[in-house]
Amino acid sequence: MTEGLRERKKRQTRQYISDVATGLFLERGFDAVKVAEVAEAANVSVNTVYNYFPAKEDLFLDRSAGVVDRLARWVRGRAKGESAAVAVLRELREEVEAVSPRIGLAPGVARFMRVVDEAPALRSRLWAIGQETLRNLEEALREEAGAPPGDPLPGLVAGQINWVYQTVTTVIGREMGAGRSPGEVSREVLVLLDDMEELLSPKVLGYAVRADG
Repeated sequence: MTEGLRERKKRQTRQYISDVATGLFLERGFDAVKVAEVAEAANVSVNTVYNYFPAKEDLFLDRSAGVVDRLARWVRGRAKGESAAVAVLRELREEVEAVSPRIGLAPGVARFMRVVDEAPALRSRLWAIGQETLRNLEEALREEAGAPPGDPLPGLVAGQINWVYQTVTTVIGREMGAGRSPGEVSREVLVLLDDMEELLSPKVLGYAVRADG
């Protein structure tokens, strides 16, 4: 469907407000910037800011909507004959090998991580995003495996897959926050991924294999 003029203007306004807010947060820190200051700098009203961003944290973590369903999306998009865990490992390796900014392999991440580390509200929101990601993954596994209600296995497998993903993103955030180069961190994380795959049991690696038919 083609994006209409009204929808495009709303999207552009939302992006502009987010960009202005991010610039202020990176310059002064999250807690030091008020929503009213963001509105003034973006030349909009405070109500307009809240119309697009229900909470101040959303201004800085505005791309979280694409993160919370990432693992579930990878599982649902797995190839025929591929299990859920193998699909996630493959997708992660591709992102790391590509030195993708989508998982934090970008030069500007150090400044981003400093803002997060200094703001308890942002750390709390990131934890909540991680929990939502895990819930979405478990739901996808339950549906894809056809697990009956009350079956604990989807939750257990989701925990293991999420452990791999969260470990990788945490290590990337820590190392990029220390000012290291994306390429160097990428090479080390690829080794880490191999080590973690060896720790996963055959039951986890073989769960929810997509049928060939």
